[in-house]
Amino acid sequence: MPLLNKGDKVALVGCSNAQPFSNRTRNEEVLEVLRGLSLEPILSEYIYDKNSVFSGEAKDKAKAFMNFYQDSTIKAIFDISGGDLANEVLEYLDYDIIKKLEKPVFGYSDLTTILNALYSQTGIKSYLYQIRNLIGGKSEEQQFNFMRSLFEDKSDLYQFSYRFLQGDRLEGTVIGGNIRCLLKLAGTKYMPNFKDKVLFLESYGGRVAQMSAYLNQYRQIGVFEKVKGIILGTYTTMEEECLQPTIEELVIKIVNNASMPIVKTDQIGHSGDSKCIIIGNDIRLL
Repeated sequence: MPLLNKGDKVALVGCSNAQPFSNRTRNEEVLEVLRGLSLEPILSEYIYDKNSVFSGEAKDKAKAFMNFYQDSTIKAIFDISGGDLANEVLEYLDYDIIKKLEKPVFGYSDLTTILNALYSQTGIKSYLYQIRNLIGGKSEEQQFNFMRSLFEDKSDLYQFSYRFLQGDRLEGTVIGGNIRCLLKLAGTKYMPNFKDKVLFLESYGGRVAQMSAYLNQYRQIGVFEKVKGIILGTYTTMEEECLQPTIEELVIKIVNNASMPIVKTDQIGHSGDSKCIIIGNDIRLL
């Protein structure tokens, strides 16, 4: 069954940092594209900056999210924000209602915190994907994949190329997202259980020292002893600047387990041609 049908209403929210009003034109372009795809987009009132980096109080952003979630006419929620603030709404979400209604939620980067909290608290799937890709440099391809996958239940948006760095088979349930943002859940009830999961990790910023620090924290809290394997997405700064050691070399060294399947893809992350990976979904790579 497709996630969306023509004529559906969808909501655009911002649970992380407020956007400057200078982004209004780009966001209007997203709305126009969605209308062109025969959807009816509705924009949250908590998108643009009202007080420094804040678009509103955490509880108000969460209330807006929950109001859309409980509105039976809204068929999907797309978060268009990013930054640092998404975890402040976690305690204000009603996970019982979310589990009961099970509505698709899309977001990326800092929304890693919310997407993984939704999975850990309810078991439902969510979608690591930035809706603004529909107006980026690869807009035609993105819109085609978006329509095929969400309206026709095809897999174009979810299929990605990859190569094995270690092992030759990887299967399990995907959790993860941005390497920095997922660590915000450490020590909280919102961190998903890593036992026998496939851990996906990507990053926009950060150089060798930061990546090494994050990876060592994952190791020290026991993540690499529990997961069945790792998928590495794009690491924009490290890869654009050709930094050494590479993210692949860092991961292999810090995981320090030759039997751990590790996969690298250049098609999921912060780039404009990024595919979508589903948190809480079973994956099988050969």
